[in-house]
Amino acid sequence: MTDVTVNSRICGYVHEIKGMIDGNKVIIEIDTPCNVVKNLSHMEVPLDGIFGVKDNYVLEKAKEAPCCDTCLVPIAVLHVCKLEAGYISKSLAKGVGNITIEFK
Repeated sequence: MTDVTVNSRICGYVHEIKGMIDGNKVIIEIDTPCNVVKNLSHMEVPLDGIFGVKDNYVLEKAKEAPCCDTCLVPIAVLHVCKLEAGYISKSLAKGVGNITIEFK
C-alpha cells in the first residue's frame, strides 16, 4: 500500500491518498474535506490509463469531478499509481520525502 499526504495550502485542504494494487488496477481511496476531490475517491485506476496526458484515466476523472486546473491531487494520485505499479521506486520516493512547488 502507498500512502501520501497532499497539503494544498492555497485552498487550505489536506488530503490523504491511499492506493493498493489489485491485479491490473490500483484502488484509490482519498480522505479529504474537499467536496470536489471526494469525487475521485473509491477509484479503480487501470494500469494502462496512467501514462501520458491524453487519454489518461486519472486526468479524465479529475476533469469530470470537476477539479480545478491547479489541483495537486490528480497528480498525486498518478504518483501513487506509479509507485504501486513499480514504475517509481518506493524506496527512492521515501528517501526523497516530499516534492514541492515553491512560489518566489
